[in-house]
Amino acid sequence: MLTDAELTVLGLVAERPRHGYELDEVVAERGMRDWTALGFSSIYYVLGKLRDRGLVAEVQGERAHPKAKKTFTATEAGRKACAAAAEAAIAQLRPVHPPVLVGLATSPAIPPGRLAAALAKRAEAVEERLAEVRCAAEAQPDVPPFVRAIFAYSIAQLEAEAGWLEGMT
Repeated sequence: MLTDAELTVLGLVAERPRHGYELDEVVAERGMRDWTALGFSSIYYVLGKLRDRGLVAEVQGERAHPKAKKTFTATEAGRKACAAAAEAAIAQLRPVHPPVLVGLATSPAIPPGRLAAALAKRAEAVEERLAEVRCAAEAQPDVPPFVRAIFAYSIAQLEAEAGWLEGMT
């Protein structure tokens, strides 16, 4: 079983050999920080865990980046584990725990005017985020189809929430 962070890093390394700095750049470019808890400080930690499990291996050779200490590639076992975990992540529905649902469940404690203001503030934040994701997607027209699919999914979710919020305010 791979954690979301492990699967994300393994998937990026399975695309092609990468070092930690490049992994961080790709995570930022693709907007992955918005849906995975993968910070720069945890990338090498995750790579170490994957290496210890035999899922990635260090590539010997020149440094791809002046700050890069090690470049990693997926092993055959890593590619198989990545494929299986990615398929399961796509096919299986897992519960999510959005804080907004906790807020709604306890919203009777909020004075009515403040509830409306909180919903309006959320609607504004959703619209801003939607614009950011659209901009990021448009700025990268030549990304592979799976990256376009990630942007499309994120946009569809944000549009759905924006529509729901319109009915709430």
